[in-house]
Amino acid sequence: MSSDNRDIVRIDSYDDTRFSQMVLNQHGAYLIDGEPYEVEIIDNITAVVKGKDASVYVDLIEEFRFNAPQITRFIDSDNKLISEFKSEKLVEIKMKDIQPSQFFIDETKLGAVKTFVHDKNDIVIQAKPCNNRYISLDGHTRLYLAVERGYETVKAVISESDEWVWPFVNEAVKRGIKTPKDMQLLTHEQYEIQWNQYCDSVFEKDNKTGEVF
Repeated sequence: MSSDNRDIVRIDSYDDTRFSQMVLNQHGAYLIDGEPYEVEIIDNITAVVKGKDASVYVDLIEEFRFNAPQITRFIDSDNKLISEFKSEKLVEIKMKDIQPSQFFIDETKLGAVKTFVHDKNDIVIQAKPCNNRYISLDGHTRLYLAVERGYETVKAVISESDEWVWPFVNEAVKRGIKTPKDMQLLTHEQYEIQWNQYCDSVFEKDNKTGEVF
């Protein structure tokens, strides 16, 4: 994504020598105009921002918070405050009340998530209220880990979404994916094929089906 004509690209791989392994595991690695930048979460609300040009940090933080709105305090490597936002209200929701909008989990990503999710408080997702339940908009790998660890509740930032979510929710329900425990763990190779093919088919059709969930 570009901001102010800057080319900002999030790195999704877990093997890139330009970045620390922890940052790769957290999906906090970015290229801005081809230069590497890192956003490393160090506690439940704080992240350290590193990179060549501090003037791009504001745009980088905006990009990062799209996926992690619960992180509200950003500092540089000298511990100086860059930006601070109003804390997001977190609600605790029951796992059984969560409707996934994804049906596959990448075992490679699951392994990466395990390196920084140490307890229940490290699991925060974005969720949309719907019919006395919640649609998970992100954090599906963390939810799968919560299932593995036997957590009955997780924390969530209440968010809204565009119409894109409905084809995914409706397909999940059709496939019997009605709670996080129903999601299917795949190898990285299987995930790349099956999940990416489904996403591509949805966006190619510009599917804008209404709510049926």
